[in-house]
Amino acid sequence: MESKQFFIDHVGQTNEHPFLIEVERAEGINIIDKKGKVYMDMIAGVAVNNIGHRHPKVVEAIKNQVDKHLHVMVYGEFVQDSQNALVKSLLSILPAKLDGVYVVNSGTEANEAAIKLAKRVTGRMEMVSFRGSYHGSTLGSLSVSGNEVKKLPFRPLMPDVRFLMHNDIEGIQQITEKTAGVIIETVQGDAGVRVPHLAFLHALRKRCDEVGALLIFDEIQCGMGRTGTMFAFEHFGIVPDVLTLGKALGGGMPIGTLVSSQKNLNEFTYNPMLGHITTFGGHPVICAAAAACVEVLKSEIDFRKVEKLGALLEEIIVKHPAIKATRRIGMMFAFDMESSERVAKVVDKCLEKGLLTFWFLSHPYSFRLSPPLTISEEEIREAGKRILEAIQETE
Repeated sequence: MESKQFFIDHVGQTNEHPFLIEVERAEGINIIDKKGKVYMDMIAGVAVNNIGHRHPKVVEAIKNQVDKHLHVMVYGEFVQDSQNALVKSLLSILPAKLDGVYVVNSGTEANEAAIKLAKRVTGRMEMVSFRGSYHGSTLGSLSVSGNEVKKLPFRPLMPDVRFLMHNDIEGIQQITEKTAGVIIETVQGDAGVRVPHLAFLHALRKRCDEVGALLIFDEIQCGMGRTGTMFAFEHFGIVPDVLTLGKALGGGMPIGTLVSSQKNLNEFTYNPMLGHITTFGGHPVICAAAAACVEVLKSEIDFRKVEKLGALLEEIIVKHPAIKATRRIGMMFAFDMESSERVAKVVDKCLEKGLLTFWFLSHPYSFRLSPPLTISEEEIREAGKRILEAIQETE
């Protein structure tokens, strides 16, 4: 059976119209299919490949670890060099109060753990989240996500979740002494790149301090350099109580991390023991890749250039009259068009032209870009040219 048809018939699907690119290999900002067609990956696997596909230092770290050992024990029992290396790399770039790292398998798992941690530390039940948010597809993460269309078929979900309007300072007063944790994407991704107002985030931090709720920043999509700083919260001068990471942290490998104070994380060790446990979290090969990725971000990525090239790409595309509005921070983009149908046509036309872009689940009349941070100015200009052509040809 043809591989494409086998994929459709037997591999679990997420939507009725997948891209169906038959991948042969990937390198840098490019994905090459089995017929040799080259695609500029302007979504980086949806904000995953921030340092490009198959970065040599990540590949080398994986190979070196494979030659030593693979899985040896469930998380938290054995001392493993690759886990220590990853945590040391992260602590070197994190604020001092965030001195504990719990490694899991994905971003949604990190958010599940964050919800549990907030309840365990405070002894409270209520979680607060925001309209338009996306925190994952597992039961708890879905419960604190703000897109009701995606949630309705799976109700009943986790109880005691309150949703507030994003950027509404007055609404913050609904956070009370009953609130265990407030979870917010530092920059909302799936809602169409919504950057919070500085005053809003500062008011949120203040309110959490007043009532003793944990402030959780979800930087699974917007972290690891995507916004032009290592962490998006650096733009706002605020440090959360809990930080969740994933996607780009792994350098192309699956990972999530729950970051907080070690004092908070120790709450998982008693009453009950193994209060949070994972078999494959902190897998040595994944940690080796992630440690290498962090070091690449630290040593090779010029964040001033990320902002400069992001501004250039925005300037190129926004000139077209079909673009109704744009939102950008660093290399995280949303371009609004008149309808979701037009967006779908542009995405398909870009695919024909050998360029990958995508849409947003919660903002379907925008298309998204999140290219590798390693992209060059020449590649930015070429991508902008193809996108403009796609917009023009779908009028």
